[in-house]
Amino acid sequence: MKLSIQHETIYTYDAPVRSSTQYLRLTPRDTLRHKVLQWELDTPRAATQTHDGYGNTLHVLTLDKAVREIRIRAHGVVEAVELAGEQGGAALGELSPLVFLRPTAITRADASLTAFAGPFRRQGAVLTGLRELAVAITKRMPASDEATEPPTAADAFAACKGSARDHVHVFIACCRHLGVPARYVSGYVLTHGKGEPSIAGHAWAEAWIVDRWRSFDLGNSRSTGAEHIEIAIGADYFDACPIRGVRTGGGLETMQARAKVTVTK
Repeated sequence: MKLSIQHETIYTYDAPVRSSTQYLRLTPRDTLRHKVLQWELDTPRAATQTHDGYGNTLHVLTLDKAVREIRIRAHGVVEAVELAGEQGGAALGELSPLVFLRPTAITRADASLTAFAGPFRRQGAVLTGLRELAVAITKRMPASDEATEPPTAADAFAACKGSARDHVHVFIACCRHLGVPARYVSGYVLTHGKGEPSIAGHAWAEAWIVDRWRSFDLGNSRSTGAEHIEIAIGADYFDACPIRGVRTGGGLETMQARAKVTVTK
């Protein structure tokens, strides 16, 4: 199956931005789950391409002229295959899974999270046990579409609600507390509903079970499949988010993000 992805992000400002640097993780890489057939990144000026510590393709966009708008567009085609057994889309030459046992500032388990994860300790290292953990998290935290700066896993858990991003952080915190390596994945997913299939971006988790990564899409209460296109991985959202940056000037910022995934020939 071939999937076409169109993703555009537009930043507008009520005062000129005098300078800015943005870190773009918007380019997929070949994995067990998909092969990149074509990909382009359109930016106001040429961005420097490199790789981050997790192997993600990273572009650094630096603007040193005053602007009131920054428009970034990523688009291309990937060929996807269905993997059996909820297998994650690992790439060759990846870091050791043990790297993903280390808690981060926003995935550290507090007393409430450790108490919640405790009953899953005996089954935490097997697929069925982590499936049950994922279900328990989404029941405890109904979905919320509120777009805010990522709270910690502990704060999201205490609020008893959260976005897909928050569900992933709570799942990761619980897994690491149980001694299971877990990581954050950002990307896109093809949706099958009325009208145009589209989504502004998605997040899911992968946990290392026995000898491979297994995927958990908590936001959709399922494992990942051929419809999921991985863009970046990391220890948490900040390592894998599509765009992060700093700027001088600009005043109030408004962001619009649009993404569409469709099946193509």
